Amino acid sequence: VQVVESGGGLVQPGGSLRLSCAASGSTFTHMSWYRQAPGKERELVATITSTGGTTIYPDSVKGRFTISRDNAKNLVYLQMNSLKPEDTAVYYCTAATRAFMYWGQGTQVTVSS
Repeated sequence: VQVVESGGGLVQPGGSLRLSCAASGSTFTHMSWYRQAPGKERELVATITSTGGTTIYPDSVKGRFTISRDNAKNLVYLQMNSLKPEDTAVYYCTAATRAFMYWGQGTQVTVSS
């Protein structure tokens, strides 16, 4: 199984970024994005079910972030709008099977002027 994120980078406050995650090697149920800022615990950012019918967000990103998936291509996206400096973190994609949750290596997102 491989989980690979891409799309991170430096963006100014108020800007947008789209992260992508390619998962391969199994059939996955729900997929999620987490983030971890320096000195802070890892935080769930968004979750999407296998059909894409249900999405979950914490209050900290609700209304600004959107998770979506393309099952035909085994891709998951995280569209991030109205970014704030406190969104700066390493963002991780996870892909879950019935038995295990696989993690990507992470991609850095820095929000700064």
